[in-house]
Amino acid sequence: MASCWCGVEHEGGHPGAPTALAGAADRLKMGLVSESSTRTAHLLTRGEAELALAAPSEALTPEIDALRAALAQEAGGMDAAMAAAFGPRAEEFFVASERTEAGRRAFLKQIALVAALAGTGTFGWEEAQAQSTPTGPLEKKKLRIGFIPITCATPIIMAKPLDFYSKYGLDVELVKMPSWAAVRDAVIAGELDASHMLSPMPLAISLGLGSAKVPIKLASIENINGQAITVAKKYLGKVKGPADFKGFKIGVPFQYSMHNLLLRYYLATGKINPDKDVQIISVPPPDSVSKLIVGELDAMLMPDPFNQRAVYQDAGFIHLLTKDLWPGHPCCAFAAQEAWIKQNPNTFRAVNKAIIDAALFAHNKVNRKAIAKAIAPKNYLNQPEEVVAAVLTGEFEDGTGQKRSVPDRIDFAPYPWRSYSGWILTQFERWGYGKNIDIAGTGKSVFLTETARDLQKELNYPGVTPPSKDERVEKLKYDTFNPAEPQKYLAAQIKQYGA
Repeated sequence: MASCWCGVEHEGGHPGAPTALAGAADRLKMGLVSESSTRTAHLLTRGEAELALAAPSEALTPEIDALRAALAQEAGGMDAAMAAAFGPRAEEFFVASERTEAGRRAFLKQIALVAALAGTGTFGWEEAQAQSTPTGPLEKKKLRIGFIPITCATPIIMAKPLDFYSKYGLDVELVKMPSWAAVRDAVIAGELDASHMLSPMPLAISLGLGSAKVPIKLASIENINGQAITVAKKYLGKVKGPADFKGFKIGVPFQYSMHNLLLRYYLATGKINPDKDVQIISVPPPDSVSKLIVGELDAMLMPDPFNQRAVYQDAGFIHLLTKDLWPGHPCCAFAAQEAWIKQNPNTFRAVNKAIIDAALFAHNKVNRKAIAKAIAPKNYLNQPEEVVAAVLTGEFEDGTGQKRSVPDRIDFAPYPWRSYSGWILTQFERWGYGKNIDIAGTGKSVFLTETARDLQKELNYPGVTPPSKDERVEKLKYDTFNPAEPQKYLAAQIKQYGA
């Protein structure tokens, strides 16, 4: 087996090998390549071309080096190629470049790649559909899935334009929601089939915290990391640690969010009481930057791309990334009502598999620029592509005058470790959101860890093996959470830093 640029291994060698390219060319000439596969191939080819132009020479394979030379020739020089590829008329440049021999070969290679990602020897998602339907006929094919326009929803969003849903026989309408409270209420009311949720939300709703008590299942994790503490620009040089936030008005997206819990965790280490020494305000993420600009917020712990958007608009600077508080922490999730899952078991399995598939694809950093292009438009994130790409690639300016390279600023690892739920539930108790919570029992009920493991095994992504364990010890910046001893951990936190 050989690995292609996307990290996927293929029988019979690289999809760019002459036999694979010839097969792709024949299928293309015969009109047997689906429109969805062709769209996906164009997008992936553009992503690889952008990588070819931006990567250092020593990192290039001979094949990608040939593509870069062809792009430079097409544009009339390397500087012109860079300007064309990342300028306002980039689409025209890439369409023209596909007519070159190297561009044509890259495009045909992506046609082969699309087939490989579908797990078949044929070309097109439609032809893979029969093999992809997990356990039987779908009870429901037309679905309404809610999302908040943030990069944490990348797998759920990209699965629409990149055809991961249709690969599994699903016709999905993505419904852009205004706030997390609206998401919660719509799922409870049955107005959505399933939704993008903050990881703590299924736990909170299932326990009846802040809403009616309705069993919600967390099916898979959408992203890990992907958040930051951003401070208004007027405080540049004045905020260096948690103690410096005293008296601040700080925005978070929702009470039952990793953002709120991680902010409280951080502030408490600086002897700041989150309920007395600061004001923590729930703000819909799309409103956060404007509130920072007009002074309604002094700081915020928000999902991206809004931290990067604050930098883009010179409204704030990134104080720290939440990965520095807890490397690999969960952020958002895919979730659905238990009742809906029971009524639609095959459909649920198919849509969860599609999203896990998309998350694993997004995990490969080579795909990130192409994904940024797919999810930036108005109907999805409605953000400048460069802002989204800065988050997904981890190549960004932080608002302090520094350019940073943090490849895992955000990542996509769909496995729902039950130790995530253990830490979240200890924080619910710590901050008075719930009392005497059955931490182990609640996590086992809400987190569908075994199902996610089975689906990831079925997908069989090379080099990405699902864990065999349900939980692990979680190492945070200031302490270590052992899921076997949650109450001991909670007592130690309160003793050292206060409730």
